[in-house]
Amino acid sequence: MPSGKGSKLLRYVEHRLRVTLHDGRTIIGTFLAFDKHLNLVLSDAEEFRVLRKGGAALIEEKTEKRSLGLVLIRGENVVSLAVEGPPPPSVTGKTAAPGGSMARPRGAPIPGGPPMGAVPMGLGAAPVHGVGAPGMMPPPPPPPGGGMPPGMGRGMPPQY
Repeated sequence: MPSGKGSKLLRYVEHRLRVTLHDGRTIIGTFLAFDKHLNLVLSDAEEFRVLRKGGAALIEEKTEKRSLGLVLIRGENVVSLAVEGPPPPSVTGKTAAPGGSMARPRGAPIPGGPPMGAVPMGLGAAPVHGVGAPGMMPPPPPPPGGGMPPGMGRGMPPQY
């Protein structure tokens, strides 16, 4: 097994990670992926900023929290990484997308959806007027005179 930075970070995939950024913000989320530039992908991420009020003497300090969801953090902005907690016990090696969606083979039916071959709800069996490709309607009649507009036919361009 290689002993580079990448192999060390691989241990922490699906762990809760605290990322401190160059501008002082802290982002906590579930670590999903990284690359050679240390760009990080976190899911269920939350951003924490410390707001300070006052001049030379510190009067008030307030932490502002913001929910971000799925984020990509540019590695250039990362100052430090810290493990916040282990991966959830329900994780079985495959990370499910937020919202409970999961990958399935192409053409597989959606659980709870319409049966295969059935018309989706809201669509009837007959086509709706004005919907569809132009190829489904008869072509427009030729212009009077039967020819193409000037300059649009085959051959050499017109001589001026």
